[in-house]
Amino acid sequence: MTIKILAIDPGNTESGYALIDVTTRRPLDVGKISNIDLRDRIDSGELLVGVDRVSIEMVASYGMAVGKEVFETCVWIGRFLELFKIRYRPTDLVYRRDVKLHHCHSAKAKDANITQALIDRFASGQPNRGKGTKAAPGWFYGFHHDVWQAYALAVLTADEMTS
Repeated sequence: MTIKILAIDPGNTESGYALIDVTTRRPLDVGKISNIDLRDRIDSGELLVGVDRVSIEMVASYGMAVGKEVFETCVWIGRFLELFKIRYRPTDLVYRRDVKLHHCHSAKAKDANITQALIDRFASGQPNRGKGTKAAPGWFYGFHHDVWQAYALAVLTADEMTS
C-alpha cells in the first residue's frame, strides 16, 4: 500500500501543490492552479484519494509590514485547512523556515538553494536539472517555482514521518 502526502504552497490567488509517495518521495501529481480549482479538487476528493497526511506552508510574521496579498493567502490557508478537517485528513502547518533548515541547514536559504538541494538529492547528474523532456520525463518533469516549494514541503513531511 502506498502512503501519500499532499503538500500545498498557498498563494493569494493560485497555489502550488505536490502529491508524493512517502516511500520513494516520487512526485505523483504536481501543479500550480487557481485556489478555487484546488479547493474544488480537494472538496470533490479527487486530490485526496489515498492521501494519509497533508502539509500546508504557513505564513509567519517577522515584524515587517505586509500587504493585502499576505492576508488573502492566510484566508486561503484557513479554507484549505477546514476542507481537510472535514475530510478527516491529518494536516500540518509548516513554516518556511523549517523547510529551509531541513533541506539546506540554513534559515538564510533562498528558493534556488532549496531547489538545488532537491536536485542534488533526487536527480544528481541528470540533464536539464532532472526535468527531462516530454518524450523522456525526468523526476522533476513539470516543476516550476511554486511546485518546487510544495514538493520541498512534502519531502520534509515524508522525511519526518519515516525518521
